[in-house]
Amino acid sequence: MRVDTRKLCVLAMLSALAFLLAAFVRIPIVPAVSFLRYDPKDIIIVIAGFIFGPLSAFVVTVVVSFMQMVTGVSATGQIGLVMNIAGSAAFCCTAAIIYKKNRNLKGALLGLIVGGVFATVVMMMLNYTIAPHFFGWPRERIAPLMLPGFLPFNLISNGVNIILTMLLYKRVKGVLQVARMMPRAEETEATGISRVGVTLTVILVVLACVLGMLIRFGVL
Repeated sequence: MRVDTRKLCVLAMLSALAFLLAAFVRIPIVPAVSFLRYDPKDIIIVIAGFIFGPLSAFVVTVVVSFMQMVTGVSATGQIGLVMNIAGSAAFCCTAAIIYKKNRNLKGALLGLIVGGVFATVVMMMLNYTIAPHFFGWPRERIAPLMLPGFLPFNLISNGVNIILTMLLYKRVKGVLQVARMMPRAEETEATGISRVGVTLTVILVVLACVLGMLIRFGVL
């Protein structure tokens, strides 16, 4: 039970961190679709999947996507919710599934690449079928943007996520181990949650909720 509580604690912290990144790091990367913004939340979500498995990645994806919708970070309501869940789950859960079967550098890289390709395909399909409702545009306006705009945006976004995940995964895992928020590889029994870990989690979750509400009501 103590392990389950620790896992819940870490997932709550990672969800809060992913939401903060989605809310405050939004970068246009392709001029043809400058209305699209890259955010790095999927890096945190896929790290959660690498640590705890694909189901945990999906849970964090849903939690973060709902937080984006209810706080107004994603201003497109239920359509935006569907697209956020689909895009993040396609990348993060796919990568986590492959890494779970091959827990080494090769498995991580393979999972991220396959997840990135799959997410790109999924988002291209959604961009063509759902984006007209998402933006309130006719499909005739969306179609010419598919290859020069949506495709490079998705490829670059997923490419950045792959590179940064490879650079950050072990560092994030190491920080969690130092904070005793997850067991080291050599540990065979559950250990308690440190006060530092609990404090960090509470601060991040509260901060995410407060900032989200400030965004929702137009203060920020």
